[in-house]
Amino acid sequence: MILNLITSVCERVKASFSRISKDDKGIGVVEVILILVVLIGLVVIFRDQLTSLVNTIFGRIAEDAGGI
Repeated sequence: MILNLITSVCERVKASFSRISKDDKGIGVVEVILILVVLIGLVVIFRDQLTSLVNTIFGRIAEDAGGI
């Protein structure tokens, strides 16, 4: 669930940057700062879940690498 949420947010950000890059006007510094604040806020809110997810992924990678 959390991974889906993060993936969804990342896809929206990518789509926004894609639209912005095609825009002739460009992007202002304020918009970039707001996007970064939202992303950092999400990381802070879901820090424990993200840490657990990353640890699980790296644990699986280590187990699978041991089998090679």
